[in-house]
Amino acid sequence: MTAQLHVITGGPGSGKSSLIQALTAEGLRSMPEAGRAIIQQQVETGGDALPWADRLAFAEQMFRWELRTHREAREQRGPVILDRGLPDVIGYLRVCGLPVPPYLWKAAKLFRYHRRVFIAPHWPEIYAQDTERKQDLTEAEATCRAMQEVYTSLGYELLPLPLVSIPERVRFVRSHLEHATPRSS
Repeated sequence: MTAQLHVITGGPGSGKSSLIQALTAEGLRSMPEAGRAIIQQQVETGGDALPWADRLAFAEQMFRWELRTHREAREQRGPVILDRGLPDVIGYLRVCGLPVPPYLWKAAKLFRYHRRVFIAPHWPEIYAQDTERKQDLTEAEATCRAMQEVYTSLGYELLPLPLVSIPERVRFVRSHLEHATPRSS
């Protein structure tokens, strides 16, 4: 049931992962982000499917990861928080100026999520680069815009996360999850 799959998207360094960690600590199920895990695996194994080496190979790895994540999340009971989704791969390719293969659009239309997607707005005050996040502020902002455009074009309603503390963001997400969860009679 795709209505239980809740995506949190946005640009890098906008607090998505910290929010998801806090939601998980409160007992919600979650699925990790593809990009960071793929970068770690590729660096560890000497692979070149990296955003600074082979962006197409990196996107293909993310696509496979997101398909698997979607399947695994659908098998769980209750709401599942996803750190990004299939449309993020399309957004990534757009930011890179690379063509989006038709099969990616088809997959993004077939494998759906809850109609309301949480988006973490670009937040320069908390942005920080690290070993996996090498984008500068300009690319981080462009990524956020690309995610907005892709999810909107696929018919999702975007719900911007407020630029507030993690506990306040947790309350915000939880309140919207409660309204999104069908009640049994």
